[in-house]
Amino acid sequence: MILRDSLGAYGAKIGLGAGGFFAWWRTSLAAWLPLRWQSLFGWARDRLLLSCDGEAVELRLDRIGEILDLGRLPLAEPGSAADPLATVLGPRIVDLPRWLVLPANRGLRRRMLMPAAAVDRLRDVLRFEVERQTPFEAGDVLFDALLLGRRPDGQADIELVVVPKASFDAALAELGPLAGSLAGVDIAGPGGAPLGVNLLPAERRVRISDPWRAWNWALVAGAALALAAGMWQMLDNRRIAADLLEKQVASRSEAARQVAMQRQQLVDAVQGAAFLDRARSGRPTMVELMDELSRRLPDSTYLEKLAVEDDHLLLIGLSPEASGLIARLEGSPLWTSPALTGALQPDPRTHRDRFTLTADLAIRPGAGKEPANDARSR
Repeated sequence: MILRDSLGAYGAKIGLGAGGFFAWWRTSLAAWLPLRWQSLFGWARDRLLLSCDGEAVELRLDRIGEILDLGRLPLAEPGSAADPLATVLGPRIVDLPRWLVLPANRGLRRRMLMPAAAVDRLRDVLRFEVERQTPFEAGDVLFDALLLGRRPDGQADIELVVVPKASFDAALAELGPLAGSLAGVDIAGPGGAPLGVNLLPAERRVRISDPWRAWNWALVAGAALALAAGMWQMLDNRRIAADLLEKQVASRSEAARQVAMQRQQLVDAVQGAAFLDRARSGRPTMVELMDELSRRLPDSTYLEKLAVEDDHLLLIGLSPEASGLIARLEGSPLWTSPALTGALQPDPRTHRDRFTLTADLAIRPGAGKEPANDARSR
């Protein structure tokens, strides 16, 4: 098999993809934590190492590369079903993965160079290399490999480890009932430390479930729910803020429209007043008309009605000299074109003639128009 995280001194990492990256990341992160914290989070890669010399089983604890001697235990009697380690080891140690470490003289090691592209299918490739590199047939041995490193030229340093099946089976037979509880079989390297391979076939390995796995998944689920709730709350807050902003914009837009309407009304009123002022300034006032009429009409003439309709002056009254009023009214600067409308009607009571007289008011040129300065300023 390809060893994703070697536990030996080489520390080779040959797993590819997201799984291999996260395994490397978790291992690197765990290396910064104290051992007690690593055990708490279930990240400690502690192993119980077993070595058999035919008379007793030597027990050692592999704690992140540090080998601690625990003692020796006599071999169990053949046929015994009880776990001999449960009575001598604490619960935290007895539940660790158990690895059998074979002596170095029971295996054969060969170093070789291979293309780096072959690392992904290392076991299939080495199956053909076993017969070329060792005197054994591929079906008569158990083998594994270590990736020692990758070279810049695209080559990979590989160490092939081969153990004959006969020697392997003899070692398991010596171990007795403990052979059925093994998670792996390694071979001793320099100084007696495990080399970092697993020669035990995958179907015979004991899988020890992580006691913290359920808690870890529960924490992951809780964190995911908390993250989803936080994101939903943030989205809801943004939505509420957007609705509030939209309402504020709508209210301010309505206020702006009201202000614009009031401003337009004010402008129209000012312009209308200015227009009236200009119109009035260009035409004679009623006081001026009455004063002019009082000077031009004879004393024997009196008016029943004096009215100004648009730009026309209307006079209705009684006078003994009604036919001569036109001559008296001509030449005034306040009106033009005086004329009698209709026939004179004698009044038998006053012995005067009733007349109706009209004239056009004299309006100065440009009255009522907007001044040029005002037009340019707007």
